[in-house]
Parts: sequence; C-alpha cells; structure tokens
Amino acid sequence: LLVSSIIGKDRIIFATKEDHETPSSAELVADDPDDPYEEQGLILPNGDINWNCPCLGGMASGPCGEQFKSAFSCFHYSTEEIKGSDCVDQFRAMQECMQKYPDLYPQEDENDEKSSKDLEAASMEASAAKEEKGSS
Repeated sequence: LLVSSIIGKDRIIFATKEDHETPSSAELVADDPDDPYEEQGLILPNGDINWNCPCLGGMASGPCGEQFKSAFSCFHYSTEEIKGSDCVDQFRAMQECMQKYPDLYPQEDENDEKSSKDLEAASMEASAAKEEKGSS
C-alpha cells in the first residue's frame, strides 16, 4: 500500500516494508537519441532555450511562466553591449507577476533585495547610457 500526498512543491510517498520487498515492475525505456530535450541542459544544440530543463526549477511553467520566458528569452538573445540591458521591461513584468504569488516565489531577504535593486538600477543606467549614446 503506497500513500502519497503533496506538501508544497514536494510529494511525500509512504511505503510499507512489503512494498520494498516486492520486486519492481518498472520498465526502463531506452533513451531516444532524437529527443531534443533529453539531457540537453539549458541550451539546445541549435541554440534554442530548453524550457523543459530541470535547471529552470519549473519557472517556465508556473503562473508567471510567460513573463519568465519573455524575460529569459530577451536576455538570452540580447545582442546589446551590456547583455540584457534591453530587457528591463520584461524583467519588471516578471517581477511584478511574482510579487502576486509570494508563496510560490518567496521574496529575498533585505540583503539580497538590495543587490537585486542595485542590479536593476545598473541595468536602467545602462539603458539610459545607451539612449544617450545613440542620441549624439
């Protein structure tokens, strides 16, 4: 008898001694060498983002998944001198969405918050410098 329950993001499974003594009936399926998502990491061989990568921790599929994808795509494909300096609006939209779901996206403590605000300020300064440079 297996009992399963979900607590937060984790699934807890309780198994009896008998469950452990019974041989597994799981069948292993051979890896498909043509599966573009299998063990590819964050960036696929063709340069696309692997939204199924476990390294993203489910960010691409949560309630702010579209905002995350937009911001991350913008950054990944950015060709600006300061990479991602053209993505401030997308990252701001992602952050605003995440603030609506504090249980899913816990806010950083004050020290981390300060560094993220510093990063955002630096990014804005870079955008302003780029505009200024372009207008001369």
